[in-house]
Amino acid sequence: MTGRPSVDEAAGLLEYDLGSGPRAVADLDTQDAWLAFLRFARRLFDVPDTPDADGLLFQYGAHAFDGPPTFTLDLTRQFEICGSNGDHNHYVQVHCELRYGLAPALEVLGSFDSWFFRDAGDCLEEWVQALTGRAAWTVITAFRPAEIRVYQGQV
Repeated sequence: MTGRPSVDEAAGLLEYDLGSGPRAVADLDTQDAWLAFLRFARRLFDVPDTPDADGLLFQYGAHAFDGPPTFTLDLTRQFEICGSNGDHNHYVQVHCELRYGLAPALEVLGSFDSWFFRDAGDCLEEWVQALTGRAAWTVITAFRPAEIRVYQGQV
């Protein structure tokens, strides 16, 4: 027992981080959601001691998964789940999905993704700086998300 929260608590803790500021989740802008996700990303969870057991994914692009096309910024945390024998069973992903209209300035950004894994020896702050230093970040943060969704799924 590590004293760290379990993966089962992750989506609730992300929702807490999103709602812990002075504004309701529906009133958050992109920067507010990003800062909440980073608070969530810095929290340590009870995960297996295996490579890539705790990862962060920053991805964006225009998609039409469940309706008309929208530009989506998906901030994801992925946890490895091992079976009782200690072998890999599956992953659980907790998503903070920001959906925008399909403005031309967003559509021309195309798609992009970047992973960060705690055990890879990289620095979280450097990863964050690289992402927020991209020209695309300036474009995305100029828009307010029409919807922010938190959900968890197994992959």
